[in-house]
Amino acid sequence: MVSSDETRCAECPLQLAQCLRALTVEQVETMQSIKRGERVVDRGDTVFEQGSDGHELFTVLEGVLMRVRTLDDGRRQIVNLMFPGDLVGLQGAFDDPRSHSVEAILPARLCEFHRVDFPTLIRSHPRLGYDIVWMAAKEETELEEHIVSLGQRNARERIANLAVWMVDRAQATGIARRDNSLELPITQTQVAEMLGLSLVHVNRTLQWLRREKLVDWRNGRIAVPDMERTSEFAQFEGRRMQMRPFI
Repeated sequence: MVSSDETRCAECPLQLAQCLRALTVEQVETMQSIKRGERVVDRGDTVFEQGSDGHELFTVLEGVLMRVRTLDDGRRQIVNLMFPGDLVGLQGAFDDPRSHSVEAILPARLCEFHRVDFPTLIRSHPRLGYDIVWMAAKEETELEEHIVSLGQRNARERIANLAVWMVDRAQATGIARRDNSLELPITQTQVAEMLGLSLVHVNRTLQWLRREKLVDWRNGRIAVPDMERTSEFAQFEGRRMQMRPFI
């Protein structure tokens, strides 16, 4: 659905996020001029389907989404998660059908743009064009890290790495608590779909991580008591303050 209570770009909460680089006044005015509206989705709703021909791109204003690839026999791979400030549907800026679906893990509000407006945006604001390329490159880097987990990390390291990454990303955009905890209703089945593990293996590994006080992940809450210790255990190298662009 399209919300009638839209957030004006000049009042965008992302401008105040800890690790997001605020837009200039001129950039804000430009984004407001090409914004087509907002979309509000509930937990479990689909933003777009795999294989669809979409012309929209979205910036996550609130909430958390997941990118899902589904095989013909119904098996699913959760590819990555998207937090406030992330650009959703970048593939829609080209002519290829969607290679994946996007679903909401938390209720989300999305700013909607259309691909036809982006050539003008890039011509008038080359810096924003560079930022779009940066976001695509950053997503590729995070996917690279995910591939390393699937290929080289054991189950304990995979889940610990995922937990630290999620809390780190959530803290950067103000949706995680200062005690390194995050309310996010990801099921053990979804963890298995993301990390290539069986449900039984996920359950046993979460119990071990809890006993070792590395990760406490249960009842829709993810807590990392000691981020440095768990990051070292999981060989997570992403914990550094870095200003990310958004549009």
